[in-house]
Amino acid sequence: MTTKFIKGNEAVIIGALYAGCDAYFGYPITPASEIAHAAAKWFPSVGREFLQAECETASLNMLYGAAAAGALAMTATSGPGMSLMQEAISYMAGANLPGVIVTVMRAGPGLGNVYPEQGDYNQAVKGGGHGNYQCICLAPNSAQEMCDLTMKAFELSFKYLTPAIVLCDGLLGQMMETLTLPEREMPRPETSSWAVHGNAETRPNLITSIFLDAPAQEEHNIQLQAKYERMKVEVASEEYLTEDADLVLLGYGISSRIARTAAEVLRSQGYKVGVFRPISLNPFPIDAMAKALEGRRAMAIELSSGQFRDDALMHLSRDAKRYQEIGLCNHMGGIVVSVDEVVAAAKKYMNWA
Repeated sequence: MTTKFIKGNEAVIIGALYAGCDAYFGYPITPASEIAHAAAKWFPSVGREFLQAECETASLNMLYGAAAAGALAMTATSGPGMSLMQEAISYMAGANLPGVIVTVMRAGPGLGNVYPEQGDYNQAVKGGGHGNYQCICLAPNSAQEMCDLTMKAFELSFKYLTPAIVLCDGLLGQMMETLTLPEREMPRPETSSWAVHGNAETRPNLITSIFLDAPAQEEHNIQLQAKYERMKVEVASEEYLTEDADLVLLGYGISSRIARTAAEVLRSQGYKVGVFRPISLNPFPIDAMAKALEGRRAMAIELSSGQFRDDALMHLSRDAKRYQEIGLCNHMGGIVVSVDEVVAAAKKYMNWA
């Protein structure tokens, strides 16, 4: 077992290399720049390709081209750069092309600042581009998961032929933790059935998202929706002390770690509190969350206006029997919610103090 003490951003590139990633295209942006730096250092050293694009728009179109040729490719960015990538992400999804995008959230909107935030939830989970498309979206909460879920993103992206997003925040990207390296490289996915490799065997394969006949375009969309329905088996989540909880704190990414510590503090004071963490944000683990919340109150912890809380409410509201109130403890603008703030908010919400 080999371990490294490493930044979360650098762990992304280790995961990508173990996933078999052939090429990295990207443009550095704080607080995600170390991902590009690590790719520039390590990709060429093991015979992989690194190319600094002239902008984020170009990097995603390079990702499109590499994916069409059957290459395993990725990029990384932060909020403003992710905004520029949306059109090409839609094109990739429409053309049934895989690829991995890591976005390290910072405060916005606009230029904002480089402090951690989770205000890009809707952008990543709901898709900021045009059309009826979806991306797989995974949310790590440690340097280890920055590596592991990057690998998982490649696996799922190529399994379902749709872009996969690893959604994290500036705190996770910048913090240093111990990473246990993967035991082996992932097996390479089969691509000759759909990619264009420049040989006679793949000549019939067609990469496109344009269907000028409206019924044909609708049929294409129907097929995409059927694929997204099949993706729902890939849900992942984690529970902590929820079995006897009166209150369940909901959080993803760094907020889930804050929630976990707050739950432990509240438990030490005699209050029964647990934590539910979605690891896959799309597909969303609605059944697991509904079960964890059954008969209990809930409060979301997040670094945004409540985008994650509202999404959880939306999922619950699809079934009237599951609907319930979800409280909110949050900050925006790059201010991180403290454990003390969560403890105080939980007591107020539950009328414990």
